Amino acid sequence: MTYRLTAFLLLAGGLAAGVTGVATTAQQPAASASAYAISVVVPGQAGGSAGGVSAPGGGATSVGNGFVYPADGSIVSAGPLSSSASANAADGGASGAVTDVLGVSLFNGEITLDSAAGRARSSSSAADTTGSTVVNLLVAGQAVGATPNQRVALGDWGSLVTLEGATARTTGSTIDARATVTALRVTLTAEHGGLPAGSEILIGHAETASSVPAPEAAPATTTTATTTTATTPAAPATPPKPRPAVPPAQGKKKLPEAPEPNKDPVPKVRTAPTDISAPLSPAGFVFPVYGPSSFSDTYGAARAVVTWHHGTDIFAPLGAPILAVADGTVFSVGWNDIGGYRFWLRDRAGNQFYYAHLSAFSPLAVNGREVKAGQVIGFIGNTGDAQGTPYHLHFEIHPVALLPLGYDGVINPQQHLTAWRRLVDISFAAGRGWAPPVPAAASAPRPGAFLLGSTDISSASGLDPGSLERALVAPVSAESDGALIRSG
Repeated sequence: MTYRLTAFLLLAGGLAAGVTGVATTAQQPAASASAYAISVVVPGQAGGSAGGVSAPGGGATSVGNGFVYPADGSIVSAGPLSSSASANAADGGASGAVTDVLGVSLFNGEITLDSAAGRARSSSSAADTTGSTVVNLLVAGQAVGATPNQRVALGDWGSLVTLEGATARTTGSTIDARATVTALRVTLTAEHGGLPAGSEILIGHAETASSVPAPEAAPATTTTATTTTATTPAAPATPPKPRPAVPPAQGKKKLPEAPEPNKDPVPKVRTAPTDISAPLSPAGFVFPVYGPSSFSDTYGAARAVVTWHHGTDIFAPLGAPILAVADGTVFSVGWNDIGGYRFWLRDRAGNQFYYAHLSAFSPLAVNGREVKAGQVIGFIGNTGDAQGTPYHLHFEIHPVALLPLGYDGVINPQQHLTAWRRLVDISFAAGRGWAPPVPAAASAPRPGAFLLGSTDISSASGLDPGSLERALVAPVSAESDGALIRSG
C-alpha cells in the first residue's frame, strides 16, 4: 500500500523559519491528519505497510486482519490493525489521528509487544500525543519500559526508539500546531534477520497539523490626560539620592538581550582555491569537506536550543574548503545565532542540505546561485553557538519527501557521508524516521542496489582519486577496515 504524507509545509514554517530565514503564513484555515499501523522500509526493495490513512480535510478509517512480512512472517508478524484520521479546518483546525496494532513479533520473537498505540491531536489551542503507548515490550526476553523518545541498543545490529514524538505550537499571524508520534521504530545498522542495513520497521505512527488565522487584537483604549497649571511656581524638588548597586546573586546568569534587527555580521568572503578536484559518486554526490576530516554518529543527540541534533558534525582544520555535495541552487546564505555563517543547498531533485558554523564564504555563496558538485561554497569554522568548540561543519540532509515536516523532516547523514567518501550512493529513502515510504510520484532519488566483493572500495578516499584504483587490486587488511573515518 502506498500513501501520502499530508502535513503542510506552512505548518512547519515556525520550526524552519528560524534556520532558513523564510517566514510562511497561512491565509485560510487548514488541517490534516494521517496514520499508519506498520511500515517496513527496505533500501532497494518494496518493503511493506498496513493500515495507512490520511485526511487532508475530512475523515478516514481503516481496519485490518493482521500483517506479515515477508510471507512467512519471519521479520514482522502482527494481529488486527486499526487506524483512523479526521481533520476539520473550520473548527479551530482540530485534527486527530489514532492507530492500534496488537500482538507484534519481530525477527521470530526477538522483539515482542502486546500492543502499540499512536495518538496525535492538534488544534488552535493545543498539540499533544497523550495516550500513545507500547505495552509489554520484550527485547531478547527482557522487559523494556516504554518512555517517550527512549533509545535501546539492539546488540551490534541496530537500535529501537519507543514513543518517538514531537509537538509544536506557534503563534504569529497564524496559529500553527503539529503533533507526531511513532510508538516503536526499529533501525538496522547492520544486516539482521534477512533485512539489510538501513532498513526500518515503524509501528503505530500518527500525525496531525493545523493552521488557522490568529484572532485580531482588540483596539487599544486611549485616555486623555487633563493638565492643570499651578498659579504659584513649585519649589525645586530635592534630587533623589542614587540607589546603591545591588550585586547580582551568586551564580545567576544575565538574561540574553533581544537581538536587534539587521544585526547580522558582515559576511566574510574568501577566494576559493583553484586546485581542488573532488571525485563524484556515480549519482553525482561528493563528500562535503575537502581534505583531512573526521566524524561520528551524533544524530539525535540532545541539544539545548533545538532539543536534538538534526545532523552530523564533521571536524576539520580551520579554513578547510566546504564543497557543494550535489549540483543545485544555493539559498538562505547569511547568519543566524545558532548556525553562525550558514547556507542551504537544494539539489535538482528537490532534496535540501544545510551547512552551518562556517568561518567564511566563497564568492559562489550567493542566494540563487547555481553550483556544481565539488565547488567550494565556504570554509570550516566554529561560528554561532559552536564558538569555543573544535572547528567543524554541521551538516544536515532534508529529503524532498520529508520537507512537509519542516525542520524535523531530516534523516541521519551518517550512512550517506560514509558512502560518498567511498564513492558509493545510498538512496535517501533508507534513513527516514518520521514518514511512511516515499510515494511513487515523488521526485526524490529512488532506492538503488550495489554489490561489493570482499575486496572492495571501503579503504578508498573520495579525496584521493588514486586510492580507488589501489583498492580494486589490493585486498583490505584483516586488521582494519581501512575506513578513513575516525571518532570525533
